Amino acid sequence: MMDWDVMLTPYKQAVEELKIKLKGIRDQYQLSSKHTPIEFVTGRVKPVSSILEKAKRKNIPLNRLEHDMQDLAGVRVMCQFVGDIDTVVGLIKARTDFEIVEERDYIKHKKRSGYRSYHMILRYPVQTIEGEKQILVELQVRTLAMNFWATIEHSLQYKYSGEIPDEIEQRLVKAAEAAFQLDEEMSKIRGEVQEAQKIMTKKQEASRRKS
Repeated sequence: MMDWDVMLTPYKQAVEELKIKLKGIRDQYQLSSKHTPIEFVTGRVKPVSSILEKAKRKNIPLNRLEHDMQDLAGVRVMCQFVGDIDTVVGLIKARTDFEIVEERDYIKHKKRSGYRSYHMILRYPVQTIEGEKQILVELQVRTLAMNFWATIEHSLQYKYSGEIPDEIEQRLVKAAEAAFQLDEEMSKIRGEVQEAQKIMTKKQEASRRKS
């Protein structure tokens, strides 16, 4: 009988540590005059029910989970602009506190469904009471629009048990293209958006000083 709490605790630790580090990068940008490429960061450890379902679907033995299932731990970075994704990927590659073992660019090479995101598999060292443990973590970097689409698509996959009807699938592909068009358009007016955000930030700071 597998003790899931014991097995998954280091994965929870890895997620929390990476979230703190990535939020630290965001905070440093926010304290400078530079545009922050990180809007916000989320993370999770896959629920046991999802682990078992995927293990069954992929024919992964339970004693091979930590080697063959790369997304037991997941961290997601959301960006405002498509160009921010390259910046975040560059920041990740420059770090020395973990190793990148795999990259998948689903932005330049989108999935057939229309899914877009940049995936990196990290080998992250966690310090445990029994010594260092190397944890695989899936890091996803995407825009807010890409994330909105992916969230809806995931819900539909769950509803239809992975067999989305053709008509809805076609509409999803069109919606993915519309979301990407929105990202492209926002990138074109990026300067205006950033200027507006600076004005808002100054007004908020002035309001805080008065109060």
